[in-house]
Amino acid sequence: MKWITRERPKIDRIACPWLLKRFVDPDGEIIYVPYTDVLTEAERTGAIPFDLPDVEYSHYDDQCTFDYIIKKHQLKDPALFRIAAIVRGADTDRHDFASQAAGLEAIFSGLAYNIKDDQELLKLGMVIYDGLYSWATHLFKKKHAQDGPVEELLLRVYHQYLKQEKGKKAPEWAETLREMIQDQLDTNIFLNLQQASEELEINPAYLSREFSKYFDNLSFGDYMRKARIEKACDLIKKTNHSLTEIGYLTGFSDQSHFNRIFKKFTGERPSTYKKSLKK
Repeated sequence: MKWITRERPKIDRIACPWLLKRFVDPDGEIIYVPYTDVLTEAERTGAIPFDLPDVEYSHYDDQCTFDYIIKKHQLKDPALFRIAAIVRGADTDRHDFASQAAGLEAIFSGLAYNIKDDQELLKLGMVIYDGLYSWATHLFKKKHAQDGPVEELLLRVYHQYLKQEKGKKAPEWAETLREMIQDQLDTNIFLNLQQASEELEINPAYLSREFSKYFDNLSFGDYMRKARIEKACDLIKKTNHSLTEIGYLTGFSDQSHFNRIFKKFTGERPSTYKKSLKK
């Protein structure tokens, strides 16, 4: 069988092929293509798409695609459950799921940075996950000082990663996204969730679910609307543009929509807000 997913893999898109080839489809072929081509190529080649929205093999709730493959194919190996917690934590930026998750993420982020050939990265990833499987089968009960080389490597990188991240309130992707949103606002080009997920190389379903934790407890859409209204307020204060022009400059082609959203976030219509400033 053929299996197809997005290019430039790091966590789930390396772990899932390993799981598929080792426990589900030993002769399976893994295909990486640009995000926009996955479904088209899947239909053309008959490949099964995985790890992207609106397909069967994907994220569900707080579970990642690796978890779904285990459930779908009724894999009962306890070692796979241990690995699943690590992969889930690394792929969803929830390092509390397993202490090794941050190390796994750091290792594959570094490897993806160094290795641009997806198949070469997968080949190396297969070796690493084989080692992780041996740890999860035979060595997971040992104390840290007794652990084998794979566990020592994961833990060493894990602690180094935590030391670097100490004191940060939000994950790196949230800080990057905040900068992206500001850049878009400054240039009057407005970002959507799909564009953000592609730029950050994060599953859009995960990004949508986690977004509110780091952005004022708002959904992606509400946060973007709030940011646009804040920009509109700034333009009303500092420029002589008409309200129609300001609505357009902040991404509202419909004036009634602009008025409605402005009132939702400020409690008053743009015209009333403008008059209050003059007073």
